[in-house]
Amino acid sequence: MQVTTIGVDLAKNVFQVHGIAEDDRVVFNKLLRRAQMLPFFAKLEPCLIGMESCSSAHHWARELTALGHDVRLILPLYVKPYVKRGKSDAIDAEAICEAVTRPTMRFVAIKTVEQQSLLSLHRARGLLVRQRTQLINGLRGLVSEFGICIPRGLARVIGFAEDITLGEVLELPDIANEVILNLSEQLMALHKRIRWYEERLKQVAKEDARIRLLRTIPGVDAVTASAIMHEHRRRAPIP
Repeated sequence: MQVTTIGVDLAKNVFQVHGIAEDDRVVFNKLLRRAQMLPFFAKLEPCLIGMESCSSAHHWARELTALGHDVRLILPLYVKPYVKRGKSDAIDAEAICEAVTRPTMRFVAIKTVEQQSLLSLHRARGLLVRQRTQLINGLRGLVSEFGICIPRGLARVIGFAEDITLGEVLELPDIANEVILNLSEQLMALHKRIRWYEERLKQVAKEDARIRLLRTIPGVDAVTASAIMHEHRRRAPIP
């Protein structure tokens, strides 16, 4: 019996696949280990494959598309209505298999390796920005316990930390000064690393005509324009 549609529930090492024939009869609902994935699909005739859009989905979508299959990525939010009972890998794979056949379903565009590489700049920068924010809040809270108020604004905090790293000593016990110096040095290192990512994103922006066009919008800088360009998701119904 030829399989026409498959729902794949992705994971790190073990994957659930649910396949149906043209008359909707279930052909299989089985587990595959990571090493079995490509050999398994290489043996099948080209068919429609649905997967939830997640961290590894774009990689597997590219691999399965190269084998001749028609791969569609679905936002997990759109799969949830098709889960008929308690949650499990087998049930999720069945729900994905059903969702991918719906004529009004909307899909996520499969990203290329180049797109994901550029997005890694944004994600790494975002991680460091969150860490910087946590560090700033910690430093503000610490010095406030000694009656020192750092004015609001990133530039003010960075200026305070820079002064400390350049040798300014507060009228505090040695232990407190050592801790504040340590945090200030860490903050300056994080800030420098974030600036590196921002400069790298500006270089990318100069090389992409679409990003240059987006930057003509008032208030849109190189980082924002690059994020808009590479996070763009195309969704369309099944033809």
